[in-house]
Amino acid sequence: MGTDCPLLLRAARLYYAISMPGRRELFSFASAAVFGFASGLHAQDGAKLPSETLDPIKAKVTHEPFGDLAIYFSGATDQVGAMTAGSLRLKPGMSPHPPHTHPEEEFMVITEGTGEILVEGKTTKVAPGTMMYCAAGKLHGIVNTGKEPLLFYFYKWKV
Repeated sequence: MGTDCPLLLRAARLYYAISMPGRRELFSFASAAVFGFASGLHAQDGAKLPSETLDPIKAKVTHEPFGDLAIYFSGATDQVGAMTAGSLRLKPGMSPHPPHTHPEEEFMVITEGTGEILVEGKTTKVAPGTMMYCAAGKLHGIVNTGKEPLLFYFYKWKV
């Protein structure tokens, strides 16, 4: 990572200091435990995700120490073996987890607030309208550097 991303390093230290699970662990756990409880949001028993429009009130929301995580859709589609679509309202100064990798490709779209995104060793300042793409297995992370919550939507999938 180098010294070009001190806020992300500080967020990683904070993460380990309070021992909270990462989004990757939340997704793994939630696939089996949490996601299955929300009707109409997640494919069940090998079924594909339904074609539908969801209001934010229908998303499965969990209140985490770093912010509010909302999962709108999670499951297989006709074209993709597994996908998750959601949002995270990240508290000021927080990161959901240290920079990490996972087997899914991912897009993030910033809609409110300001922060920094690390992708493959490069830190970029982000604001509303910024979009990130990260290929599977590549190091990435996000931190809210502003004084207001940072809201972003994410879309992860694996064929």
